[in-house]
Amino acid sequence: MKKTIYHTHFLLLFFVFTSFSLLGNNLHKGSISGIVRDATTQLELGGATVELVDKDKVAYTNELGVFSFVGLPAGQYTIQVSYLAYATVRLENVTVTDDSTQPLRINLEPENVNLPDVVISAKAIDPFAVISQLDIKTRPVNSGQELLRMMPGLFIAQHAGGGKAEQIFLRGFDIDHGTDLAIQVDGMPVNMVSHAHGQGYADLHFVIPEIIQSIDLRKGPYSARDGNFATAGAVELTTTNRLARSFAKAEAGSFDTYRLVSGLNLLPQGGDNQASAYIASEGIFTDGYFESPQNFYRVNTLAKYHNPFDGRQKLTATFSAFSSRWDASGQIPQRAVDQGLITRFGAIDDTEGGQTSRINANIQHQYFLNPSTQIESQIFYSKYDFELYSNFTFFARDPINGDQIRQKEDRHLFGYRSRVLKQTQFLGLPLNAELGWQMRFDRSNDNELSYTRNRTTTLENVQLGDVTELNAAAYGEANLQLLPELRLQAGLRYDRFRFQYLDQTKPAYEQLSTSDGILSPKLSLFYQVTNGWQLYARAARGFHSNDARLILEQEVGSSLPAGVSYDLGALFRTGRRLVWQINAWQLDLEQEFVYVGDEGVVEPSGETIRRGLEGMARWQIGQAFFADANLTYTHARSKTTDEADRIPLAPVWTSTGGLSYSPAEGWKASIRYRFLGDRPADEANSLTASGYFLLDANLGYEGRNYFIGLSAENILDEAWNEAQFATETRLFNEVEATEEIHFTPGTPFSLRGKAVLYF
Repeated sequence: MKKTIYHTHFLLLFFVFTSFSLLGNNLHKGSISGIVRDATTQLELGGATVELVDKDKVAYTNELGVFSFVGLPAGQYTIQVSYLAYATVRLENVTVTDDSTQPLRINLEPENVNLPDVVISAKAIDPFAVISQLDIKTRPVNSGQELLRMMPGLFIAQHAGGGKAEQIFLRGFDIDHGTDLAIQVDGMPVNMVSHAHGQGYADLHFVIPEIIQSIDLRKGPYSARDGNFATAGAVELTTTNRLARSFAKAEAGSFDTYRLVSGLNLLPQGGDNQASAYIASEGIFTDGYFESPQNFYRVNTLAKYHNPFDGRQKLTATFSAFSSRWDASGQIPQRAVDQGLITRFGAIDDTEGGQTSRINANIQHQYFLNPSTQIESQIFYSKYDFELYSNFTFFARDPINGDQIRQKEDRHLFGYRSRVLKQTQFLGLPLNAELGWQMRFDRSNDNELSYTRNRTTTLENVQLGDVTELNAAAYGEANLQLLPELRLQAGLRYDRFRFQYLDQTKPAYEQLSTSDGILSPKLSLFYQVTNGWQLYARAARGFHSNDARLILEQEVGSSLPAGVSYDLGALFRTGRRLVWQINAWQLDLEQEFVYVGDEGVVEPSGETIRRGLEGMARWQIGQAFFADANLTYTHARSKTTDEADRIPLAPVWTSTGGLSYSPAEGWKASIRYRFLGDRPADEANSLTASGYFLLDANLGYEGRNYFIGLSAENILDEAWNEAQFATETRLFNEVEATEEIHFTPGTPFSLRGKAVLYF
């Protein structure tokens, strides 16, 4: 019966999209269709505003940079195209004739950010892109992980020597390493299912920040293209197709920190349909600020080839390789510092650490079936290796050898994506429709959790086996302009999973398997009250999958716990230079994850509810001078109990913001703050994870072909705790275990100088 219902949904979805196409034809009238690109990189610009001047018609480019006006009477038209941080282009005397389409290719030249150019309209496909576009243009980024901080209210914490994926906090979640935030780079998933260290583990260290062209930040599960892990939100990073200029960059700083980055265009730059290719590389080394040197290194390499052919199709091929190794001091107990056994930067077990690597191959193809219909296909592969040594409880389990564990895996990831994007009309109303298919196959060999000693001796295999997961999905999404001031966005997504686990700890190598599916509807309304004032209401269902080993070996309830989310808010401007966004939200989640430190695994718990308020402001004070501020409040509770109902480490109050001065040339400067308030560290709220307030600063000079700068972190030299956990541990000289706050100290005051040469 359930399968019949799902099949019915798919047939209905297919019928609706087919009807949209058939009903969208406008007989005997003409149309204008075009594509908008960055004149330097030739990267398509999604969300550009395209106006038919004096005709009261506005269109917005889709993700492939395409726009269209259909059903136009024959005649002469004037078109104006604008986009944040680009010079506006105006085309006069665009001729339209009956039964024909006038094709346009429009290149926009980059220029300084000008907030008065921002258009807030209910017709925009992604109105929230205003905030992220502005931030990436005006805020300095010193590492790949700081790209995540572009999402207002998102905090990260490192607690294992710099090589391990960061712990993520967002919308009242301790997301751990990615359980409820879906992350992609060039359409490739970063989150790892049934990972050796935790479900959804998302390691972004293979990203070179200097080549990131755009960031798409989506809070909540409201986009039909987002599937697994997209409950709190999703982040999509896109690397540039062509470097604006080749460059070489060198950095050196405190604690023996060194970084070299380079990017080299391999083909000469040409016109619209000129192929491009470049290679970029990054090398990092640091001993860190701990008493035991981290001996951390990371090497990244990326090569990308882009060919737009004749403008009707384009092919992009990307290859990247990443490798990292490090030592770590881990979390330390507060009592050891108070008793003088170690300093804040000391260690109980400094044999922690690990190594990891990832190789990616990615091919993307886009084809313009006609001026209003595009087909995009992608196939990708990742070879991923991971080995991590941790000691969360010291001597609580084994008073002789200690409690060190090894988590290790060898993974192959294959994927395919395809989607059709159509711009047309339905019953005379403008319609942007998308229909997509996705498939992901993970094979994790020798997925291991073992007790070890000194990273050399294996004492016992707790878990050892091969995990196989298949996730296939289909979705459809439509943006229908019901009225000039009212837009409806509706979507439907279906995901199907197949879980398999071969347990190598069992004598007969027991093979376990199961399958499950989930349907996720999405609905949003955007209403433009006046020019520059927009209200929105959103409701959607999202989900995160559970670890295959938990699903198959334990009673965990649903293998695909769902989350139902609601947002109600406004995006508006006051004056020409100040843009605001405020919203209230709620998320009901069927099942939480709880990290069990002494076993190094993730286990599910009960239902939760989160409610919150968010406020954001972006202000252009003067030419190239900007201010921004974000403030969030979250009330997060468990539904399973009335007493110990707190969600450990869930942020309550957060705020970030700063000032930046960033002209095209000359002196540049910025100062930024981060505030994370105190929050419960355990369910009973008996232990508190201390908050912090930090200031960072950047200063530099941009010449015609060079840049010289200095960045300072924690300029107030605050003694702050970056990662904190309520953990029960036993030191070597103790009789009984004690539960208290364990922490990884945050970075003390540090400086880093940098120099860049462009050629």
